[in-house]
Amino acid sequence: MSETINANLTPLPDKVGVDGLEDKWRAVWDEQGTYKFNNTRDRKAVYSIDTPPPTVSGHLHVGHVFSYTHTDVIARYKRMRGYDVFYPMGWDDNGLPTERRVQNYYGVRVDTSMPYDPDFKPPFEGTDGKKIDAKDQVPISRRNFIELCEKLTAQDEKQFEALWRSLGLSIDWSQTYHTIGEHPQRVAQKAFLRNLARGEAYQKDAPGLWDVTFQTAVAQAELESREYPGFYHKVAFRFEDGTPIYIETTRPELLAACTSLIANPDDDRYKQYFGQYVYSPLFKVKVPILAHPAAEMDKGAGIAMCCTFGDVTDVQWWRDLNLPTRSIIQRNGRIVMDTPDWIEDEQGREIFAETAGKTTFSARKIIVDHLRESGDLDGEPTPTKRMTNFYEKGDKPLEIVTSRQWYLKNGGTDPKLNAELIERGRELNFHPDFMRVRYENWVHGLNGDWLISRQRFFGVPFPLWYPVKADGSADYDHPITPSEDILPIDPTIDVPAGYTAEQRDVPGGFTAEQDIMDTWATSSLTPQIVTHWEEQDEASKALFKATFPMDLRPQGQDIIRTWLFSTVDRAHLENQCLPWAHATLSGWILDPDHKKMSKSKGNVVVPDKPIKQFGADAVRYWAAAARLGLDATYDEGQMKIGRRLAIKLLNATKFALAIGREDENHHVGAPAVAAWDPADVTEPLDRAAMAKMALVVRQATEALESYEHSKALEVIENYFWQFCDDYIELVKNRAYGTADATGHVPSEAATKSARTALGLGLDAFARLLAPYLPYATEEVWSWMHAGSGSVHRAAWPTPDVYEAAAFKVAPELLAHAGEALAALRGIKSKAKVSMKTPILSVKLGVADDVRESLESAVNDIAEAGRVVGRISFVSAAAAIKAAHETAEAAVDAAAKAKAEAEAAIDVIVEDSELGEPPVKKK
Repeated sequence: MSETINANLTPLPDKVGVDGLEDKWRAVWDEQGTYKFNNTRDRKAVYSIDTPPPTVSGHLHVGHVFSYTHTDVIARYKRMRGYDVFYPMGWDDNGLPTERRVQNYYGVRVDTSMPYDPDFKPPFEGTDGKKIDAKDQVPISRRNFIELCEKLTAQDEKQFEALWRSLGLSIDWSQTYHTIGEHPQRVAQKAFLRNLARGEAYQKDAPGLWDVTFQTAVAQAELESREYPGFYHKVAFRFEDGTPIYIETTRPELLAACTSLIANPDDDRYKQYFGQYVYSPLFKVKVPILAHPAAEMDKGAGIAMCCTFGDVTDVQWWRDLNLPTRSIIQRNGRIVMDTPDWIEDEQGREIFAETAGKTTFSARKIIVDHLRESGDLDGEPTPTKRMTNFYEKGDKPLEIVTSRQWYLKNGGTDPKLNAELIERGRELNFHPDFMRVRYENWVHGLNGDWLISRQRFFGVPFPLWYPVKADGSADYDHPITPSEDILPIDPTIDVPAGYTAEQRDVPGGFTAEQDIMDTWATSSLTPQIVTHWEEQDEASKALFKATFPMDLRPQGQDIIRTWLFSTVDRAHLENQCLPWAHATLSGWILDPDHKKMSKSKGNVVVPDKPIKQFGADAVRYWAAAARLGLDATYDEGQMKIGRRLAIKLLNATKFALAIGREDENHHVGAPAVAAWDPADVTEPLDRAAMAKMALVVRQATEALESYEHSKALEVIENYFWQFCDDYIELVKNRAYGTADATGHVPSEAATKSARTALGLGLDAFARLLAPYLPYATEEVWSWMHAGSGSVHRAAWPTPDVYEAAAFKVAPELLAHAGEALAALRGIKSKAKVSMKTPILSVKLGVADDVRESLESAVNDIAEAGRVVGRISFVSAAAAIKAAHETAEAAVDAAAKAKAEAEAAIDVIVEDSELGEPPVKKK
């Protein structure tokens, strides 16, 4: 194939640089709608991306630019491959992080008993990051609080958008959404109502993990295990005759909640006691000794008390052994006020009354003091550290509290669904593939369904009401649901059909569901939200048809168990398919000490700093050089390399485009039109450069098709530097068309061949590097293709153009010629003379199979190396023999020459003669 590439050359700048390119080209992209999704083609011609909606927390760090750059590289590549790219952006603006930020930023907290104040003004507007104690926060109504959440998230979102725009993300900003917005709320509520109708969503009173600080239930996926200090207490339970049996516990304050003692069925120490009863210390409650395989024989005394509930193992024992429920911890983390009726011993009831309403810490001290006094504490407590469950954003250990919650089936209690979700994971293309095992391990390890309700305020409300019975209690067994056509609704404000507002919270009337959905319950529906699933207008129907199921989910590796899995679960239940075909997983950013960057560690870098210092292209280069799935160190040295790459592209392109304009009666910088026809590439060295370009295009394309953006960048960058350092240096004199050092003038065809190869090569590099360096490549593209649109809408290079120009010449010729030039320059370096010093004559020893092809480029080599006499090539074997016959001091050099000749790569300088150095002009 022979294809002419036309270039509409524009005036060249006097001086090139990367500074200012971001502002210049962002404005053009916005004005021209360069990244707009057109939605005028069928599904096969569309590439749709389920972009992560970042949590709008007001805090940005350089990790935010990392994975989003990876995604943008793919988006830009697919757009150049001819796809109509659907690349929206969302803001995850509901949930606990937002509420906590609003509480601290404005100094407020919710009091649901407070009336709405339309004129409310918060006591603070930012508190310099200081945490305000709850006692100092001003109580406000739920509605006032939500309004402040909306206000602050809108401010934070502007910061995020400004960052993404400066980074050069090719987002279609007209497709932006908010997870708390009207449309996402409608999607989330509609999906929930359908889950409910199919029996996939259900509510129940059950023990669940509870954060006493945030006053909300926490799902299994949100747990974080941390080491927590405590004390082991050796405590005596007693048989009827007073004989003790000792357990060791870190939570003696739960003695009143004890239901049984549990040991492993294979533990010979306790087999004789299974089925017998003992009495709890202090409270004298009769409890059985039972067997369960989850009891650890080598932990503590090997026998443990099961309390409802101290940890998740207690829940397992309670469920498996059908034990009674004896909860004494309230939602606020304090001991219940009323003495439980299962404590019948009078002295035990008096002791419990001392702990009523106390924190667990205070109650523990009271119980331990009484255990000492009663003689049931053997020795003093011994320090220990244990792994304890925390909410990932919390500061205190989680409690297990029994409460009414909403759950969604996720395979944790249904083996059939679990197997189906495992199979979905096997259908999904993970990049890198080794991340697949993390998904499977998570799904296999699920031990309960997904808890999706939260006892908070800023989130998507459950669209439910309940009838109020005659006694004033809610009838939770018969929820009242709205029709889909009136969604979204807020049950605390809206009234169900058939009722009036006056019937709210009165017998015979209705009451609202107060809980909201977990933020992941909304985020798990991002594919349905962005593609306008089940929206009834024609534009939305067309959008859904063109974009769903989506092509790509990019995300962090740390949320496979939450966002990735939950999205697969929702799409499987609702759409009976995967939500996307591919998932790319990025690693973490490490600080220079190789520690994970995090706000809690105080080792984050604000992303504005490196972008301003090095430029967006340089920061993108650093990010894109990192492989998927692997952590990367924050490295300003890499950014400097990226900046140098961008500047070199500008300089090399300007140099190549300036050559020849004088010949066409134009001054440098004047408009001209060039046609780069591969058929005009006639010289062997030029053809070798085009052969290498064909190879690079093929390798880069294969890498990007496999989502290996870093591999593609490495291939492109390596050849770019070879092209600049070797090829341009070798052919620039011929490209000028001027006489060489010997007075020889290249033919018109030879000059045109060099200029064409330079044009074709730099045109290709502008497109190959466009996904990585969008600003610099757009700048050079505007020089060579003025008026033809953005490089980011240009076609991705294909190998056939360059293969046609190569005309079967091997790419290795360029490497060999480059090594010959390096050898000639090495002569001058060794002699410590200027590179402009002419070489009168030289003999180069080369491998026999390289010699013929290298002779075809001898004129370019001679001119670039300033050889004014003759370059003669001799066999490398002869050169080695001659080297062996020289003085003993040359033996090591000969051995090196032999090794290099055998590799058929390097050239060997046998003999040379230098001329006089050039006279410096004053």
